[in-house]
Amino acid sequence: MPQFGMPTLIENRTLEDNAALCKALGLRFIELNMNFPEYQTERLEQTNELIRVAEEAGIYYTIHLDENLNIADFNCLVADAYLETVRRSIEVAKKLLPLRDRFGDDSQPLILNMHMHHGIYITLPDRKVQMYDRDFDVYKRSFAIFREKCEEWIGDSDVKISVENTDGFREYEKKVIEDLLESPCFGLTWDIGHSKAIGEVDEPFLREHQDRLIHFHIHDGSEEPPKNHLALGDGKIDLPERLRLAEERHARCVLETKTIEALKQSCIWLEKSGFAFRN
Repeated sequence: MPQFGMPTLIENRTLEDNAALCKALGLRFIELNMNFPEYQTERLEQTNELIRVAEEAGIYYTIHLDENLNIADFNCLVADAYLETVRRSIEVAKKLLPLRDRFGDDSQPLILNMHMHHGIYITLPDRKVQMYDRDFDVYKRSFAIFREKCEEWIGDSDVKISVENTDGFREYEKKVIEDLLESPCFGLTWDIGHSKAIGEVDEPFLREHQDRLIHFHIHDGSEEPPKNHLALGDGKIDLPERLRLAEERHARCVLETKTIEALKQSCIWLEKSGFAFRN
């Protein structure tokens, strides 16, 4: 059975609040979200505090990199800042590995979850032109450098960067993701709610690379009207099928609802549906 965890919830102002909820619900880990000011790089680097809170609650952490992360930005100063963010986040993850070994499953790598930044587009009278598509060679070279650096930074540690689907992978993104997946340092996250809300356009690509699925964001959703981040049971996703796949892949699952109430409801749904998850 996959190990289940929770996202950083905006209703919880402190790490202690999140950890207390995680423990009370019997979940195994928290995905620390670097979009929040309290989980910026310099705060995460205070690993002694992270470890203290986790040990008291009997949990561990994964990390969600900033959604604005854009390692291919045409401005080298900006791209370098994001690369340095990744480097320092990897160092944090390495220091948090003993928590996973103690409270989790050491057969699953510790994940840094990553979105693909689409870049800007130029609107013409008859179409939109994505700049990363137009200048694909530059874009591809940036990701080749990113892959090489991540391999160096991760080394032989049991840390992986997992690329998440959001609102549909662009064709130019699929090409560089396939290049990343040639490295053992990278994998894929299937966000099943995002996938449902946009008509499952990413499913063929994810299925094609199913052997690289290592992480799931689990929440319910619907296509008409497009909704996601719903409590389990409140949408139209075939949840048992997705959870069976996660189990088959021995992947870790974040119950990625946005409210405490929806998270509690999702835990109740899991139990009633026969999916054991309690810590």
